[in-house]
This record gives sequence, structure tokens and C-alpha cells, in this order.
Amino acid sequence: MLAPIIPGLTDHEIPALLGEAFAAGARHANYVVLRLPWSVKEIFSDWLERWVPQKKERVLSRIRDLRGGQLNVSEWGARMRGEGIFAEQIRALFHASARRAGFKGDSVLLAVDQFVRPGGTQLTFL
Repeated sequence: MLAPIIPGLTDHEIPALLGEAFAAGARHANYVVLRLPWSVKEIFSDWLERWVPQKKERVLSRIRDLRGGQLNVSEWGARMRGEGIFAEQIRALFHASARRAGFKGDSVLLAVDQFVRPGGTQLTFL
């Protein structure tokens, strides 16, 4: 899992990361684009100001472009990948890089046949 992809800051690292992941034995890959809910947006904005001030506005602008003008959206389907031209560029780069690295693009089938629901009442955390 490549996460979070930060548009304008880490997206260029996708090809190398996928290559290294495949070489290390990964056979399935996916990604999530950065979301900035609640106070995280202030923390991240401060981090950008401190460590990469020359890229701060570009990064925040790209995130807003992915999120319909906001730094976060909560709608299912849009919140993890975003929408628009930059989301499409990240998606295309990810998929092309994954194929080039050796990933086949097949999905992981999750097996639930070994799961046994406990009988009786719900278990407690204490």
C-alpha cells in the first residue's frame, strides 16, 4: 500500500516504490491519496511550511484540485483517490508503474472460510 501519496510532493516516487515493493516480494499493490480532515490540515500545513516552504502552496493547491476545492472530502469513492486531472494523472502513473514493475493487476481474493464467529454473547474488551 502506497499511502499517502502527496500530490506535488511524493507522487514522483510511485515508480521506484512499486519497483522496490515488487522486488521485495509484493504481488499486489494499491494506493491512497492524502486526505486532510479536521486538525490534520493545520498540522500538515505547518509541516510543509517548516520543511518544504517552497512547495507548500503547490501541494495544498493540488490537494484542493483533487477534493473539489477542499482539503478533504468524506464521500465514499472520492475520499481515497480524489477526482479530476491530478487524480487521473496519479492513477495513470500508478497503474503504468505497477505493470512495469511486474504487478499483474489481479485483485486479492480474501478467504473467510477459516473465520469462526464466537458463540454466545458478544465478547468484551475488558
